[in-house]
Amino acid sequence: MLELKAHVARRTRKIGLRERIRSWRKARAKGPTLRDWNWAAILKVIGVIVFLAASGAFLRYAEAYVRTISPAREGSLTLVAIPGWADCNLRERVAEIAGGTRFPLTEDTAALVARNLAPMAWLDDLDVQVTHNAVRVKARWRKPVALIDVPEDRKKIYVDADLVVLDYLPMPHLPIVEIKGVDLNVVPRPGQMFDQQDLAAGVALVVLLGRMDAQVTPKNPLLEQIASIDVHNFNGHQNPREPHVTLRSKDGTQIIWGAEIGEWTKQLEATDEQKLAKLYAYYRDYGSLSAGARYINLRDPQDKVPQPIDKYR
Repeated sequence: MLELKAHVARRTRKIGLRERIRSWRKARAKGPTLRDWNWAAILKVIGVIVFLAASGAFLRYAEAYVRTISPAREGSLTLVAIPGWADCNLRERVAEIAGGTRFPLTEDTAALVARNLAPMAWLDDLDVQVTHNAVRVKARWRKPVALIDVPEDRKKIYVDADLVVLDYLPMPHLPIVEIKGVDLNVVPRPGQMFDQQDLAAGVALVVLLGRMDAQVTPKNPLLEQIASIDVHNFNGHQNPREPHVTLRSKDGTQIIWGAEIGEWTKQLEATDEQKLAKLYAYYRDYGSLSAGARYINLRDPQDKVPQPIDKYR
């Protein structure tokens, strides 16, 4: 009897497990199918997601487009540390070559202006910067000290104290001296060095007179009275007996300088200091380089010559 009850109980447990499995399967079969899903709500959610993504992409495109078509703020061209001798004509030439007086304040502007000004021989050590309101150009300005007439090309050129060639631009306010008799077989282009000994001798004398003017006669520069320096007989190539270097004043007086600077001993002439002293003493005493004289000879040595430059050396 006990065995029968135990057998019935095990059977009951087995039947119960199967029933539970059947019930789970039936319940699963009765769950929602694809047809029962709320497709309208799902499509609405998908539509919102797509709309938000498209709106973000459009806003990014619109922002880039606005930046493209909107003009950048502009600023003026500012020339920094302009030397006093650089007149308005030269400043206008710089602005013209730079590309104008107003520029967009963008990162590319500095490179553009620097590229435009790079070939201009008048400026050296160029530095261009774009600030919040201007395009600033800083450079070392080359000052012309001598003029050369090139008849073959029907043009004139300048050179600075370093013999760098500058294109011609009228500058009547500067004491620019014409150098005559220069060998013009090869004339360098603007920005290149005219490295030639005869020209160098003439320019060296111009520079020396300019320094003397600053020390001795700053209010009435002697250099402004000099029209030209002739170096056609440089180093005595044409005639060793004739002076190597001569000057001519604007009123027609010839000034016989003699040997090139530093070469006076070879020609047994007065020293360069004595020549300068005699020339400036004459200019001081007579107030001009003519004073009725046809020429001024500086070559002859003198034992006692007033030397106003001694106290300035």
